[in-house]
Amino acid sequence: MASPDKQQKRAQQAKAKAKQNRSGKAKANVVHPLLANPLVNEPFDDVEIDLSTFDFKDIEENGFDPAHFDDLFQAMKVGEGISLLAMCLVFLQYPVLELVVAEEAEDAAMDFMMGLLIVYRGIFHDEDEDTAVKWIGGEAFQTAYNEASMILQKKYARGTSIARF
Repeated sequence: MASPDKQQKRAQQAKAKAKQNRSGKAKANVVHPLLANPLVNEPFDDVEIDLSTFDFKDIEENGFDPAHFDDLFQAMKVGEGISLLAMCLVFLQYPVLELVVAEEAEDAAMDFMMGLLIVYRGIFHDEDEDTAVKWIGGEAFQTAYNEASMILQKKYARGTSIARF
């Protein structure tokens, strides 16, 4: 895992670049119409997230407190109110998730992502783990997730240097 200073610097750079992109680009240059919505495109820009205090090893060993991810879950709920694709776009832009995907082994990152999605479904849809896992493996979610990933790859290819999915 990168040092706390390096993580903080990356987070600040990503935030500054996202803000620059939002204010400096015409909407005609949007990769997908959903990215014209500030609730879907860079939804965490105004959220204070200190990536230097994030300890993935602790989460691997002890699990995570859902309260620490309330900003993610609330933004996902707003996105889901728009569409499943919007929810996936919001999810994939979460800075902590971007950090985990960039810094950790693929299996560990996937387990973390699954854990977040399962908790989200439990909180907002009152689903147990088995039902949530079936939903995640379902065609609707998989299609939306893959499309969101492709949209963000295109978006990031247009000038940002954030880790690609």
